[in-house]
Amino acid sequence: MKPTVSLIIKVLFIPTLYAIILRLFFGVKDWESLFSVMSLSFLLLLPFIVGALSVYFSSDVNAENVFYKIFIPWLPVFLFLIITLLLAWEGWACWLMVLPLFLASASLGGIFGAYLKFRQKQSKMQISLLLLFPFFLSPLEQSIGSIPGTYQAYTFIDIQSSPDKIWKNVTRVKGITTAQDKGWLTKLLGFPRPVKAELNYEGVGAYRKAEFTNGLVFHETVTEYEHQMKMVFTIKANPHEIPSTTLDQHVVVGGQFFDVLNGTYELEKLQDGKYRLHLYSFFKMNTTFNFYASWWARWIMQDIQNNILQVEKQRAEEVN
Repeated sequence: MKPTVSLIIKVLFIPTLYAIILRLFFGVKDWESLFSVMSLSFLLLLPFIVGALSVYFSSDVNAENVFYKIFIPWLPVFLFLIITLLLAWEGWACWLMVLPLFLASASLGGIFGAYLKFRQKQSKMQISLLLLFPFFLSPLEQSIGSIPGTYQAYTFIDIQSSPDKIWKNVTRVKGITTAQDKGWLTKLLGFPRPVKAELNYEGVGAYRKAEFTNGLVFHETVTEYEHQMKMVFTIKANPHEIPSTTLDQHVVVGGQFFDVLNGTYELEKLQDGKYRLHLYSFFKMNTTFNFYASWWARWIMQDIQNNILQVEKQRAEEVN
């Protein structure tokens, strides 16, 4: 019984303890210039090392099993997930977005851990150096810095209605009920849902206040306007207006890593009395892993936009 308990501690708890220590170290605000949770050094290396440790400390028989070294590293990752959620170190939204990255990296780490285990020469020294690798790589990554990138989220919907009725629902989106909310991804992530948006007048310079649940507000200013054809508007979210409980600090709109820049509505005439309503927006990412973060940001923005478009379609097609 003792060897079994000892093995569980080595395979599960030692890797999890390492993850906790690394999270605490990388979460110190005074060291942000050198270490950051929002870095490849943390998001890729932490699960990789956790996976390597879990397999390295396993028995020889288990470490030779392909299924084992791919999936066993997931156990300390999920334990680490539960601990950080319980301690409110991370939010559910952040975890859901990074989990595919964590699991894939942990599996690769498990394979590498098996390789080190059966490599008799200097394996202990190599696993020790691996534990220290994030502490050396992160300052280098931070010195290179993030490269800001601008991305587009494009959506459209076809509506059988008059341009006048469609445009009225574009410029003034009245209260959206929970039943009308079809944003599945934002709902899954626990993001605020759209409530209403109303333009004070139709024309350049007009102001539109888009309200979401939990105190999230987008301040929009019209920069280009063609009646019943096109409306371009800047989007501004003030981070200090957003309650701290609304969004995780790593995904807050207008924060250090993510911001929405502008949006555009365009109404295109189709055949048979149909119109195509286009809605697209531009957003900015500022991380060292924009290649991954931008996918999630685009999916989230498209989910929000599709949600709003389906409400506008339903209301425009209603028979008075």
